[in-house]
Amino acid sequence: MAQLGFLGLGIMGYPMARQLLKAGHEVALWSNTSAKAQELAKEGKGAACATPKQVAERADFIFYCVGDSAMARKITIGEGGLIERVRAGSVIADCSTISPVVSKEIGMAFAAKKAYFLDAPCTGSKPGAENATLTFMVGGDTAAFEKSKPYLEIMGKVFYYCGASGQGLQAKLTQNLILANIMQAFAEGMVLATKGGIPPELMLDILNNSAAKSGLISFKAPYILARDFRTNFATKWMHKDLGLALEAAKALDVPCPATALTEQMLRAAIAKGWGEDDFCSAIRVLEDWAGVVVQK
Repeated sequence: MAQLGFLGLGIMGYPMARQLLKAGHEVALWSNTSAKAQELAKEGKGAACATPKQVAERADFIFYCVGDSAMARKITIGEGGLIERVRAGSVIADCSTISPVVSKEIGMAFAAKKAYFLDAPCTGSKPGAENATLTFMVGGDTAAFEKSKPYLEIMGKVFYYCGASGQGLQAKLTQNLILANIMQAFAEGMVLATKGGIPPELMLDILNNSAAKSGLISFKAPYILARDFRTNFATKWMHKDLGLALEAAKALDVPCPATALTEQMLRAAIAKGWGEDDFCSAIRVLEDWAGVVVQK
């Protein structure tokens, strides 16, 4: 069995790393919360590590899923990071959604150590991680991708090779931009319908049987109507991703006016104290303004 590593055991990372252990691999584990690594290590051939560099000492294929660019930089090229003990020829795959600029910086640092780096952001939220049905968008060296694919396939089902370094992230940011704007449009429409006297269940049924049907809405709407805002994908992280998308748009001179508004609506939700809740909970901002609640 392969010697693998996984860093970042949050909502996504914990079940992703668990899939690797269930497959029988040796997995060196690290998390900012050490108790999570110690707990998960008990489920198979896991080893809880005190620092990221200890993971690098034990693994030929390393995956990580962390919250933002600063976290990614810290665990890879920061003090005590993977870079200090990375094996020549090893592959490091970043499954997070971070800045493409930072990703390329990290990749260059590993290349200097004769290691390979992939940007491999994934989508599917918590259910996808728990059921090993994630979709990965990958940028970087094609041979490194093919070498790591057997292990990615333990965690996901669909894979898109998007091109050179940073292109996987470009695809992921585009996808999240579209998701967030769909959710914003849905929130506006449902608040309008509810205040206008249309029962939310009726309006949802109409949407699901029209050209406005959306897989995202079909999945998220029942949670909204039940007022269940437990996190599958936190508002604060979607807000972060839209910020990265807008940075990329600025660099490419692409106007994204709707996305700029959606980013501000998510910021308003965070200001209300809802940053840790699922991003579909941002509908509450509009509900507050309109004086209605979209519920069963």
